[in-house]
Amino acid sequence: MVSKISIQKNHSALAASFEHGVSRLNREDLHFITHTSRLADSSSGLTQPHPNSACILVSPDGKVLSSAYQHAQGTTSSEVLAVAASGEATKSSTAYLNLETGGDCDGEPAALNALLLGGVQRVVLGMRHPLDHARGRAVCALRAAGLVVDVLGEAFVSPEDSQLEAAALQACTEVNEPLLHRAVLKRPMSILKYAMTLDGKIATQSGHSAWVTSPPARSHVFEQRARSDAVIVGGNTVRRDNPRLTTRREGGHAPVRIVMSRTLELPADAELWDVTVAPTIVMTQRGAKRRFQSLLKARGVEVVEFDFLNPECVADYCYQRGFLQCFWECGGILAAPCISGNVIHKVMAFVAPKIIGGARAPSPVGELGFVEMTQALELHETQWSQVGPDLMLLGYLPISKGPLALHAALSDKLLTYQTSSTPDTSISSREAQNSLTVVGVQQNDSPGNMQNAGMSNSAMEAEKQTGERLKEADSSSANIASSSKNTARIKISNDSKKMQGASLFYKCWDRWGGLGNFSPHPIEMSTPGNCAGLSISESFSPLGPEVSGRTPPADSTASAAVFTRMYASVEHFYQSSKFLCTTEEGRLLAESVAAMQSPEEAARLGRLMQRTRPDLLRPDWDQPETRISVMESALRAKFTTHQGPRALLLATKGLEVIEASPHDFFWGSGIDGSGRNELGKLLMKLREEYSSISEAS
Repeated sequence: MVSKISIQKNHSALAASFEHGVSRLNREDLHFITHTSRLADSSSGLTQPHPNSACILVSPDGKVLSSAYQHAQGTTSSEVLAVAASGEATKSSTAYLNLETGGDCDGEPAALNALLLGGVQRVVLGMRHPLDHARGRAVCALRAAGLVVDVLGEAFVSPEDSQLEAAALQACTEVNEPLLHRAVLKRPMSILKYAMTLDGKIATQSGHSAWVTSPPARSHVFEQRARSDAVIVGGNTVRRDNPRLTTRREGGHAPVRIVMSRTLELPADAELWDVTVAPTIVMTQRGAKRRFQSLLKARGVEVVEFDFLNPECVADYCYQRGFLQCFWECGGILAAPCISGNVIHKVMAFVAPKIIGGARAPSPVGELGFVEMTQALELHETQWSQVGPDLMLLGYLPISKGPLALHAALSDKLLTYQTSSTPDTSISSREAQNSLTVVGVQQNDSPGNMQNAGMSNSAMEAEKQTGERLKEADSSSANIASSSKNTARIKISNDSKKMQGASLFYKCWDRWGGLGNFSPHPIEMSTPGNCAGLSISESFSPLGPEVSGRTPPADSTASAAVFTRMYASVEHFYQSSKFLCTTEEGRLLAESVAAMQSPEEAARLGRLMQRTRPDLLRPDWDQPETRISVMESALRAKFTTHQGPRALLLATKGLEVIEASPHDFFWGSGIDGSGRNELGKLLMKLREEYSSISEAS
C-alpha cells in the first residue's frame, strides 16, 4: 500500500548543493532499493532489533553481483559481506543500500572502506541515517572520495515513476521505523496490541479471554514479539492470565518480559518468573514488598524501582537501555495512560467475528477523559488486512504519524541545512579527530592501487558543517517529541552528560559505540589448552586487514598448555571465559559460546548458562578482579589490533568515558549513576597508555 503522504523535494535547491551535478534515479534504481529494503528485514525476529541494513551490488550492465544483510548488532556489515562475495567484479559497480552506511558501529570504517577498496563507482541510498551522529557522514565521505551518491527522496525522479518512488521510500522507512522513532521521538517505538470481539470486548464479564482471536492471528502476535526488544504488561494481566509472553518457537530472539506493578501484589508462582525461557524485569515503586523483591531476584528476575511508576518512565528507561521497539500487551486500564502519556506510537488491533456482550466486559482502552467525538484520536497511515477469520488494523497515533512523517521531519531539516547561505563550521577539535577514516579513491583507480589515506579536507569540512547543523536542529523538533516526559529516577541523560564532559556509549550504533565490548572487532587470545576448541577463521573481515583496519594477527601457536584462537568480539571471549574447561561439559559450553554468530547471541547463551548451570562456572568468577582481568585482556587486544576503535578511544581525551547501561551497576553507571563503571575505567586506563605511546613516538 502506497502512503498518501507526498514526497516533497526542492530539486533545484538540492541539485545546487551536489558537487557531482543533478542527482537522478531511474526505475531500475527504485526497483533495487525496494528489494534492498526487503532484504534488510531478513534477520528481524532472529536477533535483537538493530538498525536493519542490506547491500546489493549491481554491475554496469544491470546484473546483480551479490547481496547481503547485517545479521545482528556487532556482526560484519552488509557492505563488507557483499563486496567480499563479488570480488573483483565489484569494480565500477553500483551499491544499493537501504540505510546510510557506517552507522551500524560508530568509529568502525570497514563498511566505507569496503565500498572504496572494492571499486564501487556509485552508491544509491534509500535513507540517510536517522541518528544525529551518523546522519550525512558517509554521504560526505563517499562524495569526497569521488563516488556518485544518490539519495532517495532527494534525487530527481521522473514524474511517471513517482508511485514507484513513494513505494520505495515507504519500504525503506518501514524496515527501520523503530530506529526512526528512537531518533526523532527519543523513545523506543511502542506498539499497543489488543484483540477484541466485534462488539469491542477483550474478555467476558468474568475476565475470561482465551481466545478472542484465531490461531493465525496469535501466530502473528508471536512474530511481533520476536521483533521487539521487550513485551510489556501490567500486574492485572499477570494475575488474570498468568501469561508466558514467549515467541512459542525454538531459537531466535527472546524479548525481555516487563511487568509493571506499583504494589507487587503478584502471584509467587507466575510463569514469568521462569527466566530459563526468557529474561524478566519487574518494574515497581520504591520500597514495595521488599521480601517479594528478594524472592524474585533469587529466581533471576531483575527488579527496577522508580519513585513513581508510570508508562512514561518505563518508556524512558527502555530508551536508556537501548531498546528500539516495545510491544505493549496490556489491558485497558494500563493502555489508557500509555496513550494519554504519548508512549504509544502504533496500534495493532485485531477484530474477531464474535459477539460476547456484557455491560461490564472490559474494552481495549480505559478512560481517556474525552467528552466529545471531536476529541477522538485519529490514526494515520492505516492499513487493514485479513489474518485468518480476523481483521487486523495497523495505524499510527498523532504523536508519531508513521515512519514517513518522521523521515520527512528529518529530511526537511536536512534541506534547510543544504540550502543555508551561511555555513556553520564551528566544531571542536575532538569532533574533527573522530571523523570517519576512509580510503581516498580516484575514479580511475583499481583495487590494487588503492592506499589508505585520511579523509580529505573537503569531506572533513562537510562533515563538520552537517554534524553541527543537525545538532542545532534537535531543539527545533520539540513539537514532534512529547514535552511531558516523566523520567522518574533516570538521571542519566546522554545529552546532559556530554555537556558535563563525558563520553557515553552502550549500543554499537550509539555515539562512541565502537568502544564497547559488542563491537565487530575480532581478537586473537591465548586460551587454556582444553578450551582451544574449534578452529575459527582467522579473518573475520573477508577483505582482509586493509578493509577492517586491523593488523594481521601473528600465526596461531600451540604448546602443551596454551593455544591461541580468534574470537569474533570482546564479548565472545568474555562470555566463553566464564566456564570451567577442566570438564567436558564446560569445555563444550565455552566452545558453543565462542561459536555464536553475534556478540548478542554469545551473551544470551553465556548469561543463560550462568544462571542455569552455576556448577560449570570458574570458581573464581564471582570475584570482581577475575572479571576485570578477563575484560581488560580482551579490550587490550581489540584496541591494539584495530585502528578504528583505537582512534575513537584517543578522541575521547579529556572526557570521562561512561558505559551508560542503566541496569549494569558493575560494568556500567546504572540507572542513577551510582554504578562502578568498571568498563569505562578500563577504557580510560587504556586510553592513557595509548596516549603516552602516541606522544612518545
